[in-house]
Amino acid sequence: VDLVESGGGLVQAGGHLRLACVASGRVGRTFGNYALAWFRQAPGLEREFVASITWNGQHSFYADAVRGRFIISRDDDQRTMTLQMNNLKVEDTAVYFCAADWGRVGPPHTAGHEYEDWGQGTQVTVSA
Repeated sequence: VDLVESGGGLVQAGGHLRLACVASGRVGRTFGNYALAWFRQAPGLEREFVASITWNGQHSFYADAVRGRFIISRDDDQRTMTLQMNNLKVEDTAVYFCAADWGRVGPPHTAGHEYEDWGQGTQVTVSA
C-alpha cells in the first residue's frame, strides 16, 4: 500500500498537531487488514516506535514518552490513520512516519523492520 503523511509543521511547546496518513493502491488488499503504526526519527537518532493500532481499531499502544499526550486512530472507510499530538514537547521534534503491516492480527509490532509499507515522512518541529 502507498502511504502519504501530512499535518506536520512548526509549533510551540505545549501546542498540538494532528498528523494524517492516507493509504492508496495495492488492489486486493483491504486497508482494514493492516495493523498501522507511527514511528519517528530525530536527527542523529535511530527511528523509534511512537504508537500503533490493531487492524480492527480496538486496541492501541503507545511509547512511554507519548502515552497520555498522543492519540492514534483509524478510519478504514477513508483509508486514513491519524495521530493527535497534544502538549507537544521540544523532544517530540522529529520526522514522523506512518507504517503498515498487512495481515497482522495480534498486537502490532514495535520494531520498524516488521512493517512492509512506509510513508515518506512529515516533519514536526516543536520550539521552546
